[in-house]
Amino acid sequence: MTKQILVGGVPVGGGAPVSIQSMCNTDTRDPAATLAQIKALAAAGCEIVRVAVPDRAAGEAIEAIKKDCPLPLVADIHFDYRLAILAAERGADKIRVNPGNIGGPENVRKVVDACRERGLPIRIGVNGGSLERPLLEKYGGPTPEAMLESAQGHVRLLEEQGFEDICVSLKASTVRDTVAAYRLAHEALPYPLHVGVTEAGGGEAAVIKSAAGIGALLLEGIGDTLRVSLTGDPVREVEVARELLRAVGLRRDGVELVACPTCGRTEVDLERLLEQTRLGLKDCRRPIRVAVMGCAVNGPGEARSADYGIAGGKGWGLLFRKGETVGRVPEAELVPALLRMIEEDGEE
Repeated sequence: MTKQILVGGVPVGGGAPVSIQSMCNTDTRDPAATLAQIKALAAAGCEIVRVAVPDRAAGEAIEAIKKDCPLPLVADIHFDYRLAILAAERGADKIRVNPGNIGGPENVRKVVDACRERGLPIRIGVNGGSLERPLLEKYGGPTPEAMLESAQGHVRLLEEQGFEDICVSLKASTVRDTVAAYRLAHEALPYPLHVGVTEAGGGEAAVIKSAAGIGALLLEGIGDTLRVSLTGDPVREVEVARELLRAVGLRRDGVELVACPTCGRTEVDLERLLEQTRLGLKDCRRPIRVAVMGCAVNGPGEARSADYGIAGGKGWGLLFRKGETVGRVPEAELVPALLRMIEEDGEE
């Protein structure tokens, strides 16, 4: 088990639940726009949020953002150690930094002192696309071994200052290298790991890529906090992360939908029924399993084993609740009846 750190009030590592992170793509120097996005992320289920701090104006804006911020706030720093200190002074809950690109040990010491004084953890962010040149030459490229050595070197810089409130990430843009790097880090480092496949891209392909890498790690018990890195609206990152955690059995904080893939036996409009069910339950936070099935072969069994379910026939379907058949309903009335039943049970 890894060491545990606290990011605001959120525990990371040490057996704590895997937490969901995202990063704003707003201009941090615009506190109103940044706060609006943070609140949307929080509503979607985000638990820790990161903002870019590229200059002093962005660092100063941390104070205004923090006053009304519903989530622990991480400041993302590169190159200028003074921005890390400024973000800490203005109320950031965690500093994400690459100790190797903020100058020598003296600058690292100043950042460590600022964080230690305020009880803030530091995330060491190693990225395959920005490894130190000596390591690239030594290993012939951004290999998992090179990424681990980079992380170990940065960790030593902090440990030499007596600082151990550390989280580490080792992200590559390929699934194989990402998984391999985190496996090495899991064995070599005692600190919590922030996992993700960096620069995954956008759309369905990026979701699959992220799920393959992050899911493989989580199923091996590797990873204490995660970000699904997708191009575009960061709210989508959070939605995918929640579904991913449910899929690997680490969360039950909402509806899990089960549906058959359809085949020649299907005699109801299953796609429509599933979409209506999904939309009807999109705001439901109850930890329930709902099956929307299309025929009499696997349908009754899956619907019966779920908390609630539909098993379609020809123009009609059976309705199930907690393993019991509760009615035979025309197709047009199936979803309304299902949603009504779930809503009524939620009011009990």
